[in-house]
Amino acid sequence: MNAATAALLANTLLTLHVGVVVFVVGLLPLVLIGGALGWHWVHHRGLRFTHLVLILYIAAQTWLDQLCPLTVWEQDLRRLAGQGGYREGFIEHWLSRLLYWDAPWWAFEVAYTSFAVLVAVAWWWVRPVARTR
Repeated sequence: MNAATAALLANTLLTLHVGVVVFVVGLLPLVLIGGALGWHWVHHRGLRFTHLVLILYIAAQTWLDQLCPLTVWEQDLRRLAGQGGYREGFIEHWLSRLLYWDAPWWAFEVAYTSFAVLVAVAWWWVRPVARTR
């Protein structure tokens, strides 16, 4: 794989990663607000199941001292592209800043586990149903 292709794929993975973060973090308040306001789509079982499984996976990764596969793949692609660090453009720079925080590992364990508990509790506060209209 040439360096330009690896850089493009790394940027694509970074963008996908941000999308996953926005989905996982952003859906919880929407579910809670939507449950209170009667929004039908927040009860969609497939959406809610996907949300719960993702955050449980993320929390489990931290307990197992594992990095997210998207992070690992992006870093591997950046190395293939000859990028020792993040010598990025404007969009890459800010997407990276959004995703990558400098904190002790235990802080991520606490944050992800707490968030997973909130998502699980929201399952009972705003019950998902098999079909929505």
